[in-house]
Amino acid sequence: MELNKESINSFLKQCQRVLKVSKKPDKNEYKTVAKVTGIGIIIIGFVGFLITLIAQLIFYTS
Repeated sequence: MELNKESINSFLKQCQRVLKVSKKPDKNEYKTVAKVTGIGIIIIGFVGFLITLIAQLIFYTS
């Protein structure tokens, strides 16, 4: 990719547009995002635990 003045200006305009529409989340929105993220981490950990448990049962009982 070649960097020139036009591509840099275009990138900076896109950055400005994103910063104009973005906002700081309020307390309620932040709590909701934190809860959903925490639940997702717990689910992924539980699935990984089940896969490990099943793999151990299959390979160590053979």
